[in-house]
Amino acid sequence: MAVSIAHLGPKGTFAEFAAATYADSLGTQATELKPYPTIAQSLNATAQKKTDFCVVPIENSIGGGVTFTLDTLWEIETLQIQQAFTLPVQHALISRASSLSDIKTVYSHPQALSQCCGWLEANLPGANLVRSSSTAEPLPHVKENASAGAIASSWGAKVYDLPILAHPINDYADNYTRFWVLGQAPATKGQYTSLAFSLLSNEPGALLKPLQLFSALNINMSRIESRPTKRLLGDYIFFVDIEASADAQTTQTALELLKIHTAKLKIFGSYNLTAIERVL
Repeated sequence: MAVSIAHLGPKGTFAEFAAATYADSLGTQATELKPYPTIAQSLNATAQKKTDFCVVPIENSIGGGVTFTLDTLWEIETLQIQQAFTLPVQHALISRASSLSDIKTVYSHPQALSQCCGWLEANLPGANLVRSSSTAEPLPHVKENASAGAIASSWGAKVYDLPILAHPINDYADNYTRFWVLGQAPATKGQYTSLAFSLLSNEPGALLKPLQLFSALNINMSRIESRPTKRLLGDYIFFVDIEASADAQTTQTALELLKIHTAKLKIFGSYNLTAIERVL
């Protein structure tokens, strides 16, 4: 039976390319890529056992954390990170227009638009910028409208047989996206452990107490990010990556102590991180 892998669709997205990259890493094992309209739906497909795994973006070196992924993971109880990898991202302007001056509207995912804002200001200052649910979503429309352009990957241009007018157009050359592979299997061993917690109260020192635990046990935090709980203004969830395996004794001690100083604690699993130089 083929291993099914959920990802943000439709065909031609960066997420599909990442899912295909993960599928290639499985070697000769048969795989099936399954696109979903949103990141939340791709995560829930795996949580509900409709797919074996999902591959989702978690962080971009320019745009920061992917909030759709973080918010959904906080709500899901069963998923564990099986693996993490980074891919270099090179954005392309895709259009059937004969020149840049003919483009009136540019479509793309908000992350891609933000990562190319300098190039767009310099080269298409009068273009109307329209957000889409993914980089690939507008590509069929671009195929039908010569005055429209889309920011997507060369992978997307190939899938939809569309010409590339400019590539790469991202403002920073060192543009990388980190992806998580999530599944149902417990994940307790790896270079990193990711977790999230909410605080007992919103008062001075409330966040300091949990974070001091890692310092006291000589555990390095490689990332911390906050997201609103959507209940009260000023009430946050904190997402933390630590450079330690969950099965290490010091990590287990830290997590047990962390339960005392947090209202809710979620462990997303331990995993290894791989850098893959496969250009999109």
